[in-house]
Amino acid sequence: MAERKARVERKTRETDITLALNLDRATRSRIKTGVGFFDHMLTSLARHAGLGLEVRCRGDLHVDAHHSVEDVGIALGQALKTSLGDKRGIARFGHAYCPLDEALCRAVVDLAGRPWLHMGVVFRAKKIGDMPTELFEDFFWALADHARLNLHLDLIRGRNSHHIAEATFKATARALKMAVALDPKAKGVPSTKGTL
Repeated sequence: MAERKARVERKTRETDITLALNLDRATRSRIKTGVGFFDHMLTSLARHAGLGLEVRCRGDLHVDAHHSVEDVGIALGQALKTSLGDKRGIARFGHAYCPLDEALCRAVVDLAGRPWLHMGVVFRAKKIGDMPTELFEDFFWALADHARLNLHLDLIRGRNSHHIAEATFKATARALKMAVALDPKAKGVPSTKGTL
């Protein structure tokens, strides 16, 4: 079976993004968005999902980080959708609980082709490093919308915003890893409709 991978180039007046994703070969990620904490989260996502991920984004950071963060979510969603193809043989569903010290987050994923985000994660801090915390929801909405996946994120407990963000990304990564995994016993697309 061919490797499931995709490359997305997205250029607008606000951002210039090149993103490469490989679902089947975890490589050392190369992430450079200009938003330091976001780079840290994307690196964690790639590592814990077992993905090969390269992201280069030049955005209008003189305005703020919003366009860069959201557009990277769009590009990652597009790459995930493309790399999954017709979704034949995938597990489809994934879930994970991930802690980081006092923070505990749950992520549940369905690659059903029906985009939705439930963001039950609240941050006490308005910014972590150079990243406004409200942008996490924008990133996950863009990812869910363009990958056409259903994602439920819930913070079970937590105090430190850095820990909360990291637990959220790690839980999402582990849930995605489970959902995109190939099931050797599966026949066809995992849906009674015959398509996802």
